[in-house]
Amino acid sequence: MAMTMQTAAEGQLEDALDLLESAFPEHSVDVGGSMVSYRTCGRESSSESGTGRSVVLLHGIGSGAASWLQCALKLQQDTRVIAWNAPGYGKSSPLPMTHPSAADYASRLQQFLQTLGLKNYVLVGHSLGAMMASAHVAAVHGGAAQLLLISPAQGYGSDDKRMRGQEIAQQRLDVLDKLGVDGMALKSPERMLSAQAGEPARAWVRWNTQKLNPAGYAQAVHMLCGDDIQRYVPAGLSAAVYCGAADIVTTPQDSRALADSFKLPFQLIDDAGHACYVEQPEAVAAVIRHHLYQLS
Repeated sequence: MAMTMQTAAEGQLEDALDLLESAFPEHSVDVGGSMVSYRTCGRESSSESGTGRSVVLLHGIGSGAASWLQCALKLQQDTRVIAWNAPGYGKSSPLPMTHPSAADYASRLQQFLQTLGLKNYVLVGHSLGAMMASAHVAAVHGGAAQLLLISPAQGYGSDDKRMRGQEIAQQRLDVLDKLGVDGMALKSPERMLSAQAGEPARAWVRWNTQKLNPAGYAQAVHMLCGDDIQRYVPAGLSAAVYCGAADIVTTPQDSRALADSFKLPFQLIDDAGHACYVEQPEAVAAVIRHHLYQLS
């Protein structure tokens, strides 16, 4: 019985990987001598869609562009969807500094979006991607039309969190050194998903974590522990904060507090942990679609 369940789970993962390559293919583009890889699906922006907008998806610290597969496919009939691999992830070139800020990632993001010719997009940042997204809209006016922060990481770069940030950075890098990426992947569903998550979601989280580049992950750890989302208040832009109701990483309480601090609306994603767009892709796609069609 256990062997049958394992075989079924392996078959589901293989099917997801086949779907990934056929329906959400990977591309790469040169931006100022650095490479950015990304995945895309959906139709080009046009009046036929009723929106004339695109959706840009930014993943978190333990993930990558591929993790957005199911959520992206549920949006492909509405718009063009672009999910980048952040610097140091996938085939994307790392940033030149060992301790980058969110603004450094945002600068590469701006180069990437300019190269693709995107404007007036809905920018969605999950976890560490929320810090990058906030830094982007703080620096670039007239690019993003809406900002969605989903289970946002907030960073440890403020004066009152700096010592804690140093401890967390050391802990994360020690775990990376001790377990390696494969060992981290085995444990990742415990924190990323709710207790009720099915095996397909767990397998997808593990597979995406297994694809981490250790050097790129280390850079991202230094950004998380050295920067602060409060430096990048998204003023003058339509924005909202969402969080998985069972998120134990960026908790509903912390996410609501950030929304209150930024004076933004807040809403829970039911029956979901931290990787809510993996666990509840239809619900997260519906949230994104709602904001997308507010722009039509």
